[in-house]
Amino acid sequence: MMRTFFLSALVAMTVVCATLHAADDGLQIFFIDVEGGAATLIVTPAGESMLIDSGYPDNHGRDLDRIIHVAKDIAGLQRIDHAVVSHWHLDHFGNHAALAAKFGIGTFWDRGIPDELAEDPNYPERIAAYRAASQNVSKPLKAGDTLPLKSGSTPLSVRVLTSGRDVITGEGEINAFADRHEPQPDDPSDNSASLSLLFGFGEFRFLTCGDLTWNTEAKLVTPRNPVGKIDLFMVTHHGLPVSNNPAFVLAIDPVVAVMCNGPQKGGAEQTMKTLREVKSLQDWFQLHQNVDLEPALQAPAGFIANTASTADCKGEWVKATVDSDGKGYSVQIGMDGKKHRYVTRSR
Repeated sequence: MMRTFFLSALVAMTVVCATLHAADDGLQIFFIDVEGGAATLIVTPAGESMLIDSGYPDNHGRDLDRIIHVAKDIAGLQRIDHAVVSHWHLDHFGNHAALAAKFGIGTFWDRGIPDELAEDPNYPERIAAYRAASQNVSKPLKAGDTLPLKSGSTPLSVRVLTSGRDVITGEGEINAFADRHEPQPDDPSDNSASLSLLFGFGEFRFLTCGDLTWNTEAKLVTPRNPVGKIDLFMVTHHGLPVSNNPAFVLAIDPVVAVMCNGPQKGGAEQTMKTLREVKSLQDWFQLHQNVDLEPALQAPAGFIANTASTADCKGEWVKATVDSDGKGYSVQIGMDGKKHRYVTRSR
């Protein structure tokens, strides 16, 4: 009798676990709060993982711990399969070496490693740690490359659109918003050399461009727009106004946007204004409330993950879950947040 009870309980638990897994058997995208840096974790239906950028080092391991918490405790990972560096600023590759040591990284990807970085006098020391962690075998990506994630019944793809200021060209329709580009002074910083990645999962499309800046954004989408229209957009460069060129943002016409800003970094009024112009935009989420900007100018309160200052911030994350067939998706704040549902745009 007891044996029968335990067998029944085991079967019931198996059914529950299978049900929970089925709810998350699509593509998962976590936007982890690293206080105005960047750390985006993608988990495929096959359980393969990719982390794009890794936040700031130091701060008593704050960003490192937040990334590991989401990867291990929320996503159920045992290591990161692929780690990408969008560009060589500390708030984007600061924890790659520590993650490799403490949690594990399979393959390192970047745009190629420069010998020096004019804007960062401590770069040689920092890049030495990255080289050691990657054992000097990180794989460079150029515009037009694809990343080899496993694809199942719903096709999954990752394409590099920009790298080292090079962009894919000669594709797409004429950009109707090209005249919105007003050239800015040349940006010699590594921001303008950022990797931009376009993810496709069935008809669903997600775009993340690191800290790509104004003129390179325009270079990508004018006169033709090879990106096309997308579903989910990680607002570029934390929502700073040196990025998010209207000629670019209006052309890609996202349905949902997520801004990885900090309480006093990014989330600029000019960027919010541009987002409000986007014809198809239904909602935008912010990792932080901009404490220096009027609330009325920002996303509604229910779409902002963290409202406290850095000292009191709990580091809530935003998650997008794409259905297993790629035809719909939801976005929520934290584990128990309301799931906002969206339909993938048809191509």
